[in-house]
Amino acid sequence: MPAATCHFLITCEHGGNRIPSRYRHLFPGCEALLKSHRGYDAGALAMARDMAGVLAAPLFFSTTSRLLIDLNRSIGHPRLYSEFTRCAPSALRREILERYYLPYRSRAEADIAESVARGGRVIHISSHSFTPVLDGEVRKADIGLLYDPARSGELELCERWQASLKALLPGLKVRRNYPYAGKADGLTAYLRRRFQPGDYAGVELEINQKHVFKGGRHWQLLRAGVVGALRQALCDVL
Repeated sequence: MPAATCHFLITCEHGGNRIPSRYRHLFPGCEALLKSHRGYDAGALAMARDMAGVLAAPLFFSTTSRLLIDLNRSIGHPRLYSEFTRCAPSALRREILERYYLPYRSRAEADIAESVARGGRVIHISSHSFTPVLDGEVRKADIGLLYDPARSGELELCERWQASLKALLPGLKVRRNYPYAGKADGLTAYLRRRFQPGDYAGVELEINQKHVFKGGRHWQLLRAGVVGALRQALCDVL
């Protein structure tokens, strides 16, 4: 498909750990938790901004903590609300849903629908990061690419992105559908149900936070390598 028919979209659902003042009473003594991976995806927003800048793509992001409401979970999912908001009055939970969740998800969906209506195809990259150790288990990857293997466009993009990453960042381990399954509940999974494979391809990028915490030139070079590899992969598939 010619590149001119493609529309790129970058999102970052867990870009910050902010709790709006109206709801801070629900989070007493949670400062350390909010600064941890429970509160947000460290480095994910910086990566999202780099991708959006290079691709000249719209960027939708949230800096509200997932502990208020998780924008990457479906309505009805047991972790849509955290332990701090799950037991709040139903009216308050509905208010949070309407103020933060629904506008974000609706905006992303509307952007895709508009592009599809114009005859375009959307390639959506959702930027995330993962903790190096979870429940005592060391995660064995530096970069993860999550997708639905049944959707050939996503499969081809991730295969080529992985190959380009290995060429540009040969010291890093790149895995597909790790550390999570690409078909698991999330924004991309929801959007796949809304749009046909020929109209929409959604990929979650996962970066090991050990690289984020290293910071400095290491983190800058890794971001540049990830974006460069994505550009190369897109050139190969478009």
